[in-house]
Amino acid sequence: MSGDDSSGIAPKSGRALDARTDPAAVDAFLQAAKSLSPRRDGKRGRLVFALDATMSRQPTWDLACRLQGEMFAQAAQAGGLDVQLVYFRGFSECRASRFVADPRALTGLMEQIGCRGGHTQILRVLDHVRGETRERAVHALVYVGDAMEERLDDLCALAGELGLSGVKAFMFHEGRDPAAERAFREIARLTGGAYARFDASAPAELAALLRAAAAYAAGGRIALEDLARRDAGAQRLLGQMR
Repeated sequence: MSGDDSSGIAPKSGRALDARTDPAAVDAFLQAAKSLSPRRDGKRGRLVFALDATMSRQPTWDLACRLQGEMFAQAAQAGGLDVQLVYFRGFSECRASRFVADPRALTGLMEQIGCRGGHTQILRVLDHVRGETRERAVHALVYVGDAMEERLDDLCALAGELGLSGVKAFMFHEGRDPAAERAFREIARLTGGAYARFDASAPAELAALLRAAAAYAAGGRIALEDLARRDAGAQRLLGQMR
């Protein structure tokens, strides 16, 4: 991305939730997080679309580039959506675009990016979303990846903060890496969002999941429930959020 389209993401300071809280406090926290839903004040929904762009991700990056327009199309039926692209790759590179309302703009940004080898930086993604929602509400985080190489307790602490801020994380997992599945499920649970595994060889699966997350970000639970009447992806997500 050019300097006008993106900015480096640096970790922000702030007190994280203690992941070692007693069970009763955890239950109370989860109940509070589930009661939060996106703000509906007449403004457009805001969604952060985050992708692992390390080397193994190139086929799925290309797939996401083709499918992301479906998020906007679905969101348009529920009030509209502004989307920010966040990605990490290589040696500590983690960048974010501006928020865009036009799928062509996001496609243009994604087509400029190639995948590079490196480790996961999910913590930086979560920290970035925390910073964004402090400035103005972010209604949903969509994350697409296949691995997790970080401390799970650190990820859970930030996920807990996002949950209390009303950000639902939709964690879409390619493959069957057990460490990634455990982490993605916990992040989704702590935010009141949802986890789903998909197969990159079946693009309709990912397309349905992206549509469902976009419906929620743009129109809240009501929009997701409406879509679930006719869409399997929405049914998968809604079943967990209940």
